[in-house]
Amino acid sequence: MAQAVREVTVEAVSDIDPIQGRPALITGTPGFHGVTEAVARAVEWKPPAGWYIAFAISCTLLFLFLVSMAWLFWEGVGIWGNNVPVAWAWPITNFVFWVGIGHAGTLISAILFLFRQRWRTSINRAAEAMTIFAVLCALIFPAIHTGRPWLAYWMLPVPNQMGMWPQFRSPLMWDVFAVSIYLTVSVLFWYVGLIPDLATLRDRAKTRVRQIVYGILALGWRSSHRQWLHYERAYLLLAGLATPLVLSVHSVVSFDFAVSKLPGWHSTIFPPYFVAGAIFSGMAMVVTLMVVCRVAFKLEHLITILHFDRMAKLILLTGSMVAYAYAVECFVAWYSGNAFEKFAFLNRALGPYAWAYWVMIVGNVLAPQLFWFKRARTSIAILFVVSILVNVGMWFERFVIVVTSLHRDFLPSSWGYFSPTVWDVTTLMGSFGLFFTLFCLFVRYLPMVAMAEVKGVLPEARGDG
Repeated sequence: MAQAVREVTVEAVSDIDPIQGRPALITGTPGFHGVTEAVARAVEWKPPAGWYIAFAISCTLLFLFLVSMAWLFWEGVGIWGNNVPVAWAWPITNFVFWVGIGHAGTLISAILFLFRQRWRTSINRAAEAMTIFAVLCALIFPAIHTGRPWLAYWMLPVPNQMGMWPQFRSPLMWDVFAVSIYLTVSVLFWYVGLIPDLATLRDRAKTRVRQIVYGILALGWRSSHRQWLHYERAYLLLAGLATPLVLSVHSVVSFDFAVSKLPGWHSTIFPPYFVAGAIFSGMAMVVTLMVVCRVAFKLEHLITILHFDRMAKLILLTGSMVAYAYAVECFVAWYSGNAFEKFAFLNRALGPYAWAYWVMIVGNVLAPQLFWFKRARTSIAILFVVSILVNVGMWFERFVIVVTSLHRDFLPSSWGYFSPTVWDVTTLMGSFGLFFTLFCLFVRYLPMVAMAEVKGVLPEARGDG
């Protein structure tokens, strides 16, 4: 009995930072070698059965996506439910949704790095990978919803047979350049952070193929003092470049709507509202993925309850900003005295798509309120459920903005009701298949936790161990 009490006491003490007297970011006493072993296990050992199940389901959905794209290219955009007056529908909804998902990774990696938030170290690598995969999913939709995806290169400033340059007064061009730049910086930022860990995997490789592949990717890293100086300088520079992109990219995406004269879209609150919503949905996706990875790969001592508590607080903060934006929309519709704005708002809340509006309110306003309570922020089950509800709500937010603003325009005789076709559904499901297939491959072949950065927050790194 005394031995059991002593073990519990030791474990409790090891969860407290000996210097700062606060809960430790890394629980237990893994040490440098323990961190390396825990992270490399997922890459070097046979993955759990759940990984194979998840990968099979993801590949099935990816195949569905490829079939949907093939049929779209063969038949045209008429296979979707888009039609007058709802000429924009699920393709734009999916595009804005996936761009939003990609914002949390840069927030965690770049902004929190610049603010010296050490708790980000266990989750930033997976969040960065999630950002890249989400942006790749998003980039597909500007190409396919134009109706002529084989002419997508016209959107790039390169010489072509037409002798014409992109029309920069078109919001479509703003999307292409904003998201492409964001993807480029995100990939560079993610890859630079990976280099020390790739060198670790290279040195631990037990097969010639792994040694060669990881050796090439590690770019000759030998962990010298000179290399670390260059590495930290490059990492800081890329963090500085990525930080304004967090604010600018989704602001540019919001201009697709805000620069129009359509009631429900023509609003100056859209840029900050879209940015807050993007971070909100992205953080929720990070929580969803980290809950699964933490359990599947036995990383409870590296991805701790403290990390989930901090992420839940960020979800609560950005969710409150989104709720405030909803209230401002209501106020503006009333205070403006514009009959069309009033109708657009009332039509969202009480019209044919009221069900979608209230799903959005439940997911984005009500569900995050649970995070005012610490018990909810530290419950893995509640975190997982709320994170899914948030992403469902955020998808419906984009649906409400796009569809309910279009289906009843200024001419009542042209009013209509949008109904998705089976190809709308398979395209959306297939985009999730692409995202999760890439993420499954990432956690299988690359370190999902930044080993070098996690070691920097251990007591040993401060000379306390």
